[in-house]
Amino acid sequence: MRLIEALEVVSETHPGMLRAHNEDSVAVEPACGLVVLADGMGGYNAGEVASGIAVTVMISEIVPALADATPIQRDEETGEELAVVSLGAAIRKANASIFNAARSQSQYAGMGTTIVSALFYDNRVVVGHVGDSRAYRLRGERLELLTRDHSLLQEQIDSGMISVENARHSKNKNLVTRAVGIDGEVLPELHVHDVLVGDIYLLCSDGLNDMVEDGDIESALYGLQGNLPMAAEQLIQCANDNGGRDNVSVILVKIKHEYAQPRSWPVRLLDWFKK
Repeated sequence: MRLIEALEVVSETHPGMLRAHNEDSVAVEPACGLVVLADGMGGYNAGEVASGIAVTVMISEIVPALADATPIQRDEETGEELAVVSLGAAIRKANASIFNAARSQSQYAGMGTTIVSALFYDNRVVVGHVGDSRAYRLRGERLELLTRDHSLLQEQIDSGMISVENARHSKNKNLVTRAVGIDGEVLPELHVHDVLVGDIYLLCSDGLNDMVEDGDIESALYGLQGNLPMAAEQLIQCANDNGGRDNVSVILVKIKHEYAQPRSWPVRLLDWFKK
């Protein structure tokens, strides 16, 4: 089945209640199963520029790559599937584009962005992220965080310096340890997950999870899973009702049908030997 028929995709973004500008950017390409969300940072409008470059580069790199090849093809050098290789390469290309723009134009010096992205293929999804924008999965009644924040706060939690509960009130919430465009090179974190029909995947900027408890996100998604546009609106409304201190963006993807990639018999034989 074609991806555009197997997936339901909804995106929403809002400046929040206190910010004059929205520095988040979102982009979706349901026909090739790609969704991207970026949360920009930098003075003046530089954050908006950085996040805009990020999503534009991601789309322009991945869509043509998948038009000429199938996502399950293996890269000759790494042995990884094209879906994984393409997502990682696009994030690194976005990093280089932002870094070079910041160096060449003084008004954009120091700009950067987080990225969280997902590429759905062959009844799976590869999630790639840098920074503290997140990806969640609702499966049944349970919400699961699929990404780990690249942040000082997460490092403090991991080391036992601060509890998860106290972390919600920390002043170090927005200090990321990894971002796109700040340095000449970046290491994206990439993970592949199997999907099931009925799963709902949420990509969000920290303007959502800083304002709304995971339990409340879970309740909203579960209660409104039959109406994805309303679920997206409800999540943003919850963030704004709780103060809306930051821009807030969400992308929701619901798995409506299976979308296994057709395989020729040599490919099926090779996959069998690899098991």
